[in-house]
Amino acid sequence: MKVIFTQDVRGRGKRGQVKDVPDGYAQNYLIKRGLAKQATKSAMSQLAGQKRAEEKHAEEELAEAQQVKKVLENDKTVVELSGKAGTDGRMFGSISTKQIATALEKQYQVKIDKRKIELAAPIKALGYVNVPIKLHPEVTAEIRVHIAEK
Repeated sequence: MKVIFTQDVRGRGKRGQVKDVPDGYAQNYLIKRGLAKQATKSAMSQLAGQKRAEEKHAEEELAEAQQVKKVLENDKTVVELSGKAGTDGRMFGSISTKQIATALEKQYQVKIDKRKIELAAPIKALGYVNVPIKLHPEVTAEIRVHIAEK
């Protein structure tokens, strides 16, 4: 029997996949528990429509990420932060991803999740630092952060 998986089933198939499985397994386990549905013509056309909608949504997300990248990588976009520092230019504390995200939103009205900012380690020195931001699996932007002394 041909079925369309509505959820991931370990060892059998992923969500949205169409597969041939034994009749008894399909009726007594997959369909009964809502893990799959029978692959009729209407169900197949519905699946095709869902896939088109998902692809369109993915394209929109990619376009939005590229738009945000243009704004972030503009030469005029420099996030200004300040902190207490010693005489040698090293900070007493550090600048975290949360502080960068908050400053970016306040200064440029661009809301970025702090988990998308990829800092290898917190910033502990004054000056300019390039910080990578993973906006989308295919789009990575780099912003400049300027840390000045309070």
